[in-house]
Amino acid sequence: MVGIILASHGQFAEGILQSGSMIFGEQENVKAVVLQPSEGPDDLRAKLEEAVASFDNQDEVLFLVDLWGGTPFNQSNTLFEEHKDKWAIVSGLNLPMLIEAYASRFSMESAHEIAAHIIETAKEGVKVKPEELEPVVETKAVAQEAAPSGTPGKFTYVLARIDSRLLHGQVATAWTKTTNPTRIIVVSDAVAKDELRKKLIQQAAPPGVKAHVVPVEQMIKLAKDDQHFGGQRALLLFENPQDVVRAVEGGVPLETVNVGSMAHSPGKVQPNKVLAFSQDDIDSFNKLKESGVKFDVRKVPNDSKGNMDEILKKAQDELKNRA
Repeated sequence: MVGIILASHGQFAEGILQSGSMIFGEQENVKAVVLQPSEGPDDLRAKLEEAVASFDNQDEVLFLVDLWGGTPFNQSNTLFEEHKDKWAIVSGLNLPMLIEAYASRFSMESAHEIAAHIIETAKEGVKVKPEELEPVVETKAVAQEAAPSGTPGKFTYVLARIDSRLLHGQVATAWTKTTNPTRIIVVSDAVAKDELRKKLIQQAAPPGVKAHVVPVEQMIKLAKDDQHFGGQRALLLFENPQDVVRAVEGGVPLETVNVGSMAHSPGKVQPNKVLAFSQDDIDSFNKLKESGVKFDVRKVPNDSKGNMDEILKKAQDELKNRA
């Protein structure tokens, strides 16, 4: 695995490392190296050398630095000169760049390959509102579109996820990178009636992926359409298990449901850090289980999977003790 060093003036590298972990999960062979106001170039170089020495594979190292020409870049560059055939440096560190680098390590084994790949994502992560302030650029073809709308065939479902936050950073980055959808579809009666939430979701879609919001009944109709969605890879997002039950009973062919986040509210119990249940929630999961649906309990792709049976039992016990 390619080792990644985040290098910056001040605490920026440590902060973005924490942000990346929140979105993509904890990562191995990644180190944050910071230059404190009281330190000099030699101090930083020693930290960089120590970080490299901690990696499992010291032949492939990628430096992501804050500023071209600054001390973190310059000291990384002094180390790079002796390893330029394998190592790489990219400046202008931002969160989209870091997430893309994490995702790239699943399929790319060289620092050079990852460095070349993440530059476009880093640039695409810089946006402005109002939109008319954006510079006019030539629109590029979206490589992810396996087939245009209207191609005969049904959706391929790459992920169905229950997440009370719907489309947010972990979905727009980590899950999108690992499942490669062409469309993200939020399936919710409530959100479909809320024009502001619909607009925000559509704006939050990652580059190259279309975002839609539809009621549950409309999703059922779309799932049965075999004339318009051939080649389309759908990532479905549900706010709650009750909507998933309706979708499955209506004919949406889901084999596995990823359970990512269910917010706490009055009357619910919380058997772990991210999942809270009412009795209706538990009953809904049991209905899904009886229909043959499997559960994948993870916030982000590289988390270890939770045991849904144990989680539901604990939630049920807590509700009984509360009664």
